[in-house]
Amino acid sequence: MSENKKTILDCVVKETGQHPQRCVIWLHGLGADGHDFEPIVPQLIETTRSPTRFVFPHARVRPVTINNGMAMRAWYDILGMQIDRDQDRAGIEQSIDDVNQLIDRELERGFKPEQIVLAGFSQGGAIALRCGLSRQVALAAVVGLSCYLLQADNRAEWLSDAGSQTPVFIGHGSVDPVVPIALGQHAATALQSSGLNIQWQHWPIAHGVSPDEIATLDRWLGEQLKMA
Repeated sequence: MSENKKTILDCVVKETGQHPQRCVIWLHGLGADGHDFEPIVPQLIETTRSPTRFVFPHARVRPVTINNGMAMRAWYDILGMQIDRDQDRAGIEQSIDDVNQLIDRELERGFKPEQIVLAGFSQGGAIALRCGLSRQVALAAVVGLSCYLLQADNRAEWLSDAGSQTPVFIGHGSVDPVVPIALGQHAATALQSSGLNIQWQHWPIAHGVSPDEIATLDRWLGEQLKMA
């Protein structure tokens, strides 16, 4: 089957109880896969107060130019050192479409938009922000960790009215050597300037997540999902 066909991404799915009332779709970083953030589930205590369905998709395998053309799971190709700009527009659009299909499938299964969180780390966080904030109906929340804002300069073209009403959490490591904290700060500032409600925080960590960050995110998600 052609790579361009409408195929649903393979996913790791975890449910914390029967008849889940909430759904978290979490996108991994470059070169990882859907198993990468499975261990986070037991740490999200407030998020899982109600039975929760976690969906961890595997990105498509594609060559990554900045990694000498090596094929790996990636949401898009990275073409140069300016990681927030030297990007693969076709790959970005394909991954946005892939993630929208996953969200739409959960809606078809009975979840309401206000019961769905879209989250991601690094490259996955960049896609989560770009995809979640262009939806036509607002999700419960969008989370971007250790990431940056794709197509920031033309966000007026893709940022939807619903996206503008979506709560956003952006977290970052202050000593991140892979995605400099300035890129995360720019994402938060740009979205705030567009009128979004942004929770921005950083921690003294490198390119990863810490227990403090996850605990803070968990409390924040618990607040966003209280109505779900």
